[in-house]
Amino acid sequence: MNEIRNIVSDVKSKNLKPIYFLMGEESYYIDKISDYIEANVLGEAEKGFNQQVMYGRDVTIEDIVAAAKRYPMMAERQVLIIKEAQDLSRNIEKLISYAENPQPTTVLVLNYKYKKLDKRKKLHKVIAKTGLIFESKKLYENQVSDWIRKALSAKNYKIEPKASLMLVEFLGTDLSKISNELDKLMLVLPEETIISDVHIEENIGISKDFNNFELRKAVGEKQIVKANRIIKYFGENPKNNPLVITISLLNGYFTQLLLFHGLKDKSKNNVARTLGVNPYFVDEYFVAGRNYPMRKVAQVIAFLRDADIKSKGVGANQADRDILKELLFKILH
Repeated sequence: MNEIRNIVSDVKSKNLKPIYFLMGEESYYIDKISDYIEANVLGEAEKGFNQQVMYGRDVTIEDIVAAAKRYPMMAERQVLIIKEAQDLSRNIEKLISYAENPQPTTVLVLNYKYKKLDKRKKLHKVIAKTGLIFESKKLYENQVSDWIRKALSAKNYKIEPKASLMLVEFLGTDLSKISNELDKLMLVLPEETIISDVHIEENIGISKDFNNFELRKAVGEKQIVKANRIIKYFGENPKNNPLVITISLLNGYFTQLLLFHGLKDKSKNNVARTLGVNPYFVDEYFVAGRNYPMRKVAQVIAFLRDADIKSKGVGANQADRDILKELLFKILH
């Protein structure tokens, strides 16, 4: 985050680089930096003649270089933004000659999403010297809840841990998707709202009672009736509750339980840090740890692997709801 703030600060103060190579798995920050440059480097009167957006699938490296070498019209500089630049990955090394001697009056921005330059290759070394390379790394799942909390705090909102976890489980780690849903919430909820699971259900459509978070909690506490009620709902709404996601999340949960059992220091802070969970949820692992000794946890992980194979149609021809029902029975008994 500090790196992003520094880039924005430099752009704001007109301390500009001739090349911004924005790359990596997480597209959210690539878009944010690119959009900020697009909106703020040139004044509105200058943009008509001096700001151009190209798409990697529609141009060649030669086209980009030719455009970058042009001089600005009635302005100090021009801005050239290449979106979806990863479509040029096969020929991206052709940019070396321009990167070695970039046009000082051009700000060239390349949005190279889901990929990155090889640090050993010459292009990476050259751009790192003459311009700026920013790598946008994917957040781990256990980091996203904290990102949500900080994003909302910056706009004078708070969120309950359960509500945050529901968003992560439903939307995954894609920050762009999460940001869009948070924007929707902030449109309908006043500032200083503490966003709860009820707000998530009412405004985003994620059930506060029938979701993988509640299933995991019910399984951990061995609430057999509640767990079966949840998987019945899943079976009736398979599009919103795909089996592969449920198996993956349960596998992650029981893997954490395996780590929990192996801890010598079971203080709450150490459990939270080692398992990568919010301290708010640590008590649940103590309950689950009592309900599932280490041997049972290892057995459950084997059950989950078997269910995962079956869900892919290997060695069985069962409906997803039947696979989940069988899996739950094995876990709980």
